[in-house]
Amino acid sequence: MRIAGLERSSFVDYPGKLAAVLFTPGCNLDCFYCHNRHLLSPGEKDQVYDPQDVLRFLRSRVGLLEGVVVTGGEPTLQKDLEPFLAEIHSMGFAVKLDTNGTQPWVVQPLIEKGIVDFVAMDVKAPRNRYDEIAGKPVDIHAIEESVKRLMTGGVDYEFRTTFAPQLTALDIVTIATWIHGAKRYVLQQYRPPGLGVDMFGLVDFPRPRPPEYIAQTAMLVRRFVKHIEVRGLGVEANLLSAPSPSIVKGESKSPARGAYNLTSHIS
Repeated sequence: MRIAGLERSSFVDYPGKLAAVLFTPGCNLDCFYCHNRHLLSPGEKDQVYDPQDVLRFLRSRVGLLEGVVVTGGEPTLQKDLEPFLAEIHSMGFAVKLDTNGTQPWVVQPLIEKGIVDFVAMDVKAPRNRYDEIAGKPVDIHAIEESVKRLMTGGVDYEFRTTFAPQLTALDIVTIATWIHGAKRYVLQQYRPPGLGVDMFGLVDFPRPRPPEYIAQTAMLVRRFVKHIEVRGLGVEANLLSAPSPSIVKGESKSPARGAYNLTSHIS
C-alpha cells in the first residue's frame, strides 16, 4: 500500500465528519484540470509514508477523528487496498473511498464486506465525451457498472462532476439522466491548474464557467436526482428561488440574478 500524502484533519472531505485524508499515488486517467498531478505517476519520487506509520497515527486519533478518507490519484490501483481499509475500519473509523469508477471489481468487495461506509465516484462526462475529458481511453462499461453497483449496493455514496469548461449544461443534464434517481449528485467548480498557463507559457488554460451558469445548470438536473449540491462557487443564495433556465444548443439560457445556493434537497 503506497501513501503519498496525509492530511491530519479535514472538515470538508467527508460529509458531516471530521476526518483524516490519505492520498495514494498513481492514476489511470489524465484529466487536464487535476490538482494532484504530482501523484499521477507512481514512479515519481514523491514523499511516501510507511503504511504502518500511518496506521499508528490513526490509532492515536481514535476518539478524536470520526472518519478516514482515502483518495488519490486512484486508490483502487493499490494492491493492498482491501486489507489496509479493513484495518482502518476495525479501529472504529468510518471509511470514505474516492474513486473514478474504472475498477468496479475492486470497489464491490469493499462494499459487500462492509469495509467502506461512503463512496464518492467521479463521473467525468457524458458517455460520448468520456475519453476527451478523462484524457485517456476509458472502458465506459466499467463506469456504467460502477454507477449501477453504487446505486444498488446499500452503501452511502455520491456522484460528482467537475464542471470543466469544455462541458455544457446539456452535458451535465445528460449525465444526470444517466444517473437518474441517484441519492446525491455534486457539481464542482473547475479551477485552472497551475498558474493558469501551459508549460510553454503560450496558451491560457480555459476559464471556469460563471457561478450563475453552474447554479442554473444545477436547477436543470434537480428533477433527475434526489439531492443536488454545488461546491466551490464561493456564493450563497437560494437555488429553489432561482429562475428556471432552459437549454438551447447545449447552453443554459437564463438571466443572471445574483448568487445561488450551494445545496438543494430534492424529494
